[in-house]
Amino acid sequence: MITFEYARASDVPEALRLVAGDRAKFIAGGTNLVDLMKVDVERPTKLVDITRLPLSGVDRLQGGGVLVGALVRNSDLANHPLVQERYPVLASAIMAGASGQLRNMASTGGNVLQRTRCPYFYDTATPCNKRVPGTGCSAIDGFNRNNGILGTSASCIATHPSDMCVALAMLGAIVHVSSLSGDRQIPMADFHRLPGDTPNRDTNLESGEIITAVELPAVGYAANYTYLKIRDRMSYAFALVSVAAGLIVEGGVIKDARLALGGVAHKPWRNPAAEVALRGQPANTATFSGAADLLLRDAKGYGHNTFKIDLARRCISRALTQAARGTPQSQSNKKIL
Repeated sequence: MITFEYARASDVPEALRLVAGDRAKFIAGGTNLVDLMKVDVERPTKLVDITRLPLSGVDRLQGGGVLVGALVRNSDLANHPLVQERYPVLASAIMAGASGQLRNMASTGGNVLQRTRCPYFYDTATPCNKRVPGTGCSAIDGFNRNNGILGTSASCIATHPSDMCVALAMLGAIVHVSSLSGDRQIPMADFHRLPGDTPNRDTNLESGEIITAVELPAVGYAANYTYLKIRDRMSYAFALVSVAAGLIVEGGVIKDARLALGGVAHKPWRNPAAEVALRGQPANTATFSGAADLLLRDAKGYGHNTFKIDLARRCISRALTQAARGTPQSQSNKKIL
């Protein structure tokens, strides 16, 4: 049994005051934190309930973007008319993840902060640098079918589990955070960290900061997009490889491109060089294969997960084909187009 204090905040300043101190945690939907507490991975001394904070809006911004409050539930975000109309890749990615029950509870901020599902991270009987720094990475020489092939290190080969974050990375979203000393904005590309020699740090969020919103840019790639997720079973499974793709195509030529991969790295994986290489090129198989080669040029397998390299290559080409054709992957009918 984990003993902890419980407090409920009514506004952001109160939440920040209540969370001050070692090992205090915010809790909203609790779909990840409570699981980690059950297996003794997370042992907070205090839980600060933020469900009553006024952070549940989805609002238009003057510059054409949309501001999503940190407490917007995943189901509400995926089904919001603004998101479905202007950011369908985000709606699709959310609907590809978890189950209906979990999407009804999970919050936008919590989804961004969820931790890896590497089995060695969850197993307190095994060494894990992410859980206990300096103890080693059991996945490198263990069963690593679901682990990373990009951006890994000798300390950790875990992957980030979110589907939503892959779409947010592709779109170029911005995370808004607050602390007692002020507010700041973190581009989604810089929010999550690669493991390096500090895999225990998942993000660049500092102690005492809270996510208040996620800002979506004006361009949503609503005409030519897809979210393709390949997994071991058709539902309620984390991605082996996923791809969020957005294109602007005119006369069969790619004018702009965005790509992000999930299931392959410690963070949603983007490589701007691959996106630049797509621009001005014909929307065809050869172009898409070249982009896949660029994205995966530094990929490294660890035995059980080496198959992911070829799988990712094929997924990238298929996702770009779907986006170029304007035939996005359906999340209700899982047959790959």
